[in-house]
Amino acid sequence: MNQSSTPGAPAVTGPVVIMGATSGIGKLALDEALSRDIPVRAFARSADDLDDRPNLERVAGDALDPADVARALEGAGAVIYALGVSEGLSMLWEKVTLFSDTTRVLLEQMPKAGVRRLVAVTGFGAGRSADAQSSVERMAFRAFLGRPYADKDRQEEMIMASDLDWTIVRPVVLTHNAKSGKVQVLRDPDRWRNGLVSRADVAAYLVDAVAGGLDIRNDVVLAR
Repeated sequence: MNQSSTPGAPAVTGPVVIMGATSGIGKLALDEALSRDIPVRAFARSADDLDDRPNLERVAGDALDPADVARALEGAGAVIYALGVSEGLSMLWEKVTLFSDTTRVLLEQMPKAGVRRLVAVTGFGAGRSADAQSSVERMAFRAFLGRPYADKDRQEEMIMASDLDWTIVRPVVLTHNAKSGKVQVLRDPDRWRNGLVSRADVAAYLVDAVAGGLDIRNDVVLAR
């Protein structure tokens, strides 16, 4: 894995809160962190459905509820944001606000809890990575994913405007392949490109970024 960035944050001293820890990249990040003996606090509405495991704390709650988020952040060392929305035809016409709404709550509560480190998953095509898409890619992309990605745009702007130790992680097209350890962390916008990457490789980078203090206040693209 390409990890040339110099670490820039102190070591995490409390559990890593994973938002969206019961499915997708969030669940894989939970598995990856626990495999390294990193304490995890799984925060999701269905967190109680997770099996008991060493170093795992389950916190059931709503990411839109400030009190629930504050409870999840108490004594935490870092946050991995991996919330997603269910894909469906309704995305073509229904406005999506989950990403910006939950991020607004999180950004309000993290300073109160004394938690500075945030690693947030968005996606290739969000924010300034849209400029790396071809005109054809951009047209097709926005036709099908325009509404959720418009909200990811808002989310990224909010994170970048904060004074937290944030990292924005934009994976390209996701696959269910096993972890390869060969993902490229593209930090230079001139190298940003589309492609494929496994969810497991993305999850491994998220844990690397938290554990190693990688890419502080930087936005990266992940691709094979």
